[in-house]
Amino acid sequence: MSLFRKKSVDVIIEEAARGLGDGHESGEMKRILTTRDLTFMGIAAIVGAGIFSTIGGASYSGGPGIILLFLFVSVACGFSALCYAEFASMVPVSGSAYTYSYVAFGELIAWIIGWDLLMEYAIGNIAVAISWSDYFTSFVNHLHIGSFRPHIPEYLCTDYWTARAQGSEEAIAAWKTAPSLGSLRLICDLPAFLITILITYIIYIGIKESKRSTNVMVILKIGIIILVMVAGAFYVDTSNWTPFLPNGMGGVLSGTAAVFFSYIGFDAISTTAEECKNPQRDLPRAMFLSLIICTVIFVAIALVLTGMVSYSKLNVGDPLAFVFGSINTPFAHSLAMIISVGAVIATASVLLVFQLGQPRIWMSMSRDGLLPPVFAKMHPKYKTPSFSTILTGVVVGVPALFLNLNEVVNLTSVGTLFAFVLVCGGIVKFHNDPNRPQSKFKTPYVNGSVIVPLLFVAAGICMWVFNKNGVTTFFVLHEHIGPVERITLSEKVPYIGFAIVFFVTAVLSAVNKFSLIPILGFLCCTYLLCESGTTNWQRFMLWLLVGLCIYFLYGYRNSKLARMQRAKEL
Repeated sequence: MSLFRKKSVDVIIEEAARGLGDGHESGEMKRILTTRDLTFMGIAAIVGAGIFSTIGGASYSGGPGIILLFLFVSVACGFSALCYAEFASMVPVSGSAYTYSYVAFGELIAWIIGWDLLMEYAIGNIAVAISWSDYFTSFVNHLHIGSFRPHIPEYLCTDYWTARAQGSEEAIAAWKTAPSLGSLRLICDLPAFLITILITYIIYIGIKESKRSTNVMVILKIGIIILVMVAGAFYVDTSNWTPFLPNGMGGVLSGTAAVFFSYIGFDAISTTAEECKNPQRDLPRAMFLSLIICTVIFVAIALVLTGMVSYSKLNVGDPLAFVFGSINTPFAHSLAMIISVGAVIATASVLLVFQLGQPRIWMSMSRDGLLPPVFAKMHPKYKTPSFSTILTGVVVGVPALFLNLNEVVNLTSVGTLFAFVLVCGGIVKFHNDPNRPQSKFKTPYVNGSVIVPLLFVAAGICMWVFNKNGVTTFFVLHEHIGPVERITLSEKVPYIGFAIVFFVTAVLSAVNKFSLIPILGFLCCTYLLCESGTTNWQRFMLWLLVGLCIYFLYGYRNSKLARMQRAKEL
């Protein structure tokens, strides 16, 4: 069926080299990125809002034991990184999981994951832009230059709906002081819009400028983080690490979405494959280096954070600045200001890397005829996807002016985990394919025919032991701060689905001798999807339904025409 028609790696590489898909041959993109540049981009994408904000809420629920969740998520991402690295070495072109799925599963699955990535990048970028605005506004409003105290009016750094709800002092001030046009109050988050435009301009004028900006921001924020860790170590009170698991493993796992949001980003560098000097060598190295470095940073910061103050005080939006601000010394207060600067830099670097990635996914989908040809149009001078880059700036910048996206962290995590699941599944599929494409990097093969079924049995035993009331209370909600609650039937569905998937995977592994590492990545990411909540799944499925409508109305027919056209050109 043409719905599941796959593309050969040779054809993809040749099309990318010739820039086919935009109606003419535009040539290659500039290949200037090295392992160091890619590693810096990975760190830039990973170390961002998560370490400066969401780590607080996760620590509040999990206590010092949150480091276990960081380690678990890093292992899950590590399994996925191995699979990403093999695909990046196998298919060294832009497109990330979209292109990988096209090679492994065919056009329909590729469209689904491409559409999923567009949601992940767009909504995630809007959230990052709004987060950057919050940090920047807080920094400016607390800045004292002699007698001069700059101040950004509340109505220029608050979204309309938050101001209208008037749920905070800032929102009330924004609503009362905003200028009006008739009955309409002029309220918007201007800093979020302006940073998006600035980042879009940097990306538009070239990958070299993007590389330089990223490297500078990463060096600055890593320096600030090291300073925080070293200085914070002197204020650590080890008694704050007791109890280590104040709310049990349930409290730790309740922070899954927030912690995973901290890790997403190492895959974004795979979208720059056509701008790497040696993508088959450099991309795998950069993925592993960035993941290892960031895991060490996250664990160290979590230990310092929960050691300086009790976990019960960390449910704040700026935990690092909070813990130093609570120490009554001039040095600590100076560090709090430095941390605010670090948060501004870190969040801007995340926005840059993800704004860099989305246009390249659009470009890859356009080459295949799934989006109009203009999405693949390259700038003749800068060699960047010009239209897609500008459109990305508009799609992120304009909503960031007006929207309040409190739920985007969870929704973005769902989209990323879904991509990880498909990438791991693709490697599992290829490991049993004698005609698999050649790759310079291969995920180590470990026979999972016995280990995976044993893991399923062990998981079942653990569930039975730790839930003594039997099958009827099998899915009791994790213990949070406060009394234990029970999840509803609709909230049980993801866990029941995971149990079925685990069982089927165990059986297939026993029969087909699947490779253990991609299977573990597949299972870990599938479980993390269960922890993302049914509400986010419902929104995610609605987004995919809209995408399928677009595919069958436009993409399916035009991809056929594009294949016929490229066959004549090649």
